Amino acid sequence: MQKLISTVVLLLAVSLVAGCSYLGVYKRDIPQGNLITQDMVSQLHTGMSREQVAYIMGTPLMEAPFSSDQWDYVFYLDEAYGGTVQKRLTLTFQNDQLTDIAKSGDMDSDVELNQDGGPGPAVEGAGEGTPVPQIGPSGI
Repeated sequence: MQKLISTVVLLLAVSLVAGCSYLGVYKRDIPQGNLITQDMVSQLHTGMSREQVAYIMGTPLMEAPFSSDQWDYVFYLDEAYGGTVQKRLTLTFQNDQLTDIAKSGDMDSDVELNQDGGPGPAVEGAGEGTPVPQIGPSGI
């Protein structure tokens, strides 16, 4: 009888410690694609060259497969303990000049990406005191 009670207590303790629903599972925010901020979008205007757009937005995530006249910037964030954020910016060029800016998603709100020192590999350059390289106008 004593062995049965100790076995039940041991199984109960193991299930409480190892059970995901009791302690919870560690989750991280998962950002994917090109980060699109309101500041970046507000700097875009028709008539800009491809180089000017690339300087502001970076390289596009996707280019149209049969024509390089359309650049798509897509951002998707799966928040660990929340919903999802989706943004898409489609830029159309004609004769190497920006002619159309199509937006979808909430461009007015900026997303904060948390780079806390949680479990997993460290993000290169994310440590305190590490200078972030700056690219100036001559870095195009």
